[in-house]
Amino acid sequence: MKVTVLGAGFAALTAIKNLRKESHSVEITVIAPKDEFVYLPSLIWLPSGLRKADDLRVDLKNFFKKMKVNFIAGQVEGVSDGGRKVQTSSGMVENDALIIASGGRFIKKLPGIEHIITPCEGIAAGEKIREKLQSMDGGTIAIGFGGNPKEPSAMRGGPMFEFLFGIDNLLRKQGRRNKFDLVFFNPAPEPGKRLGAKVPEKLTEMMTKKGIQTKLGHKMKGFTENSVITEGEEFHSDLTLFMPGMTGPAWLPNTEFPISEGGMIKADLQGRVEGFEHVYVAGDAGSFPGPDWQAKQAHAADIQAKVAAINAVRLLKNPSAQDSELEEIFHELICIVDTLKHGILIKRTEKSTTLLPPCRLLHYAKRFFEGWYLRQYR
Repeated sequence: MKVTVLGAGFAALTAIKNLRKESHSVEITVIAPKDEFVYLPSLIWLPSGLRKADDLRVDLKNFFKKMKVNFIAGQVEGVSDGGRKVQTSSGMVENDALIIASGGRFIKKLPGIEHIITPCEGIAAGEKIREKLQSMDGGTIAIGFGGNPKEPSAMRGGPMFEFLFGIDNLLRKQGRRNKFDLVFFNPAPEPGKRLGAKVPEKLTEMMTKKGIQTKLGHKMKGFTENSVITEGEEFHSDLTLFMPGMTGPAWLPNTEFPISEGGMIKADLQGRVEGFEHVYVAGDAGSFPGPDWQAKQAHAADIQAKVAAINAVRLLKNPSAQDSELEEIFHELICIVDTLKHGILIKRTEKSTTLLPPCRLLHYAKRFFEGWYLRQYR
């Protein structure tokens, strides 16, 4: 059995672990630009110096050796033959089953978007934020996020709240918060609602207490070097952090896979790409059935990847297996919104929503979880 995994992020690594748990004999091939994992949730700590770039990078050579993985460094360019052939910049790779865990990409269509920083693009973005803050004597910092109107789940709002509150606390610690105006902007009138019905009100209360201005409910029009433009107004900004909505990978048009309205790969609750045998998707590249509060986050990617890997092996061994014999994705949103001083725990399932008030212990819990999670790959 030959299984190819595309990517080296959360979903890809979880898929590899579970493939190996299910079968010691399965031949696993991984295709990614680098044999390196970047722990994106900790990007929020780069501006303050709580984390450095090397703290977030994990060399995967030892992990791949332990998992007996064949690694191919390259860019995916397309998939053909019903998913059995992957075209890459390093040549053609064939498989018996394919797990797509290569992530999505940010929609960079707004005019002037070259003038902003998109934090979750990686370590370089986090370092750029740190350097810019260090060079500023004062001014206005605008922080916001958008979405994909055709794919409600394809957004990353949580990290932007963390950057907002983290920068506020960093400036206070440095004794220069009074020299800065902080502005939070969002096209939704109640940003953060997918985290829970009470979350927008709580977050807005926190912003008000901290003297953070809010500009909500107006569609984005674009940016200039020193301003943010919405349908409601144009306002000044010396540093703009903005997380656009997400869509599928750039190579997706070079496949026959079904694509959702928002540009993601359509999948079922077993992680299978609709209409294709032995092809699965997990993480940011996929569009899954479920509640409208689904989010693109590492926790969801891990859940989806585990399901995809287990089902991939089971269906290779028994192609006639019924859905009742397969694993199914369960929907759960869980995160700690970190403020650099405290953490706010938010958990949502189809049965309930939990929102805990800011707690210092939760800040340390998030840091502990980072170390615990990365230990398995180091």
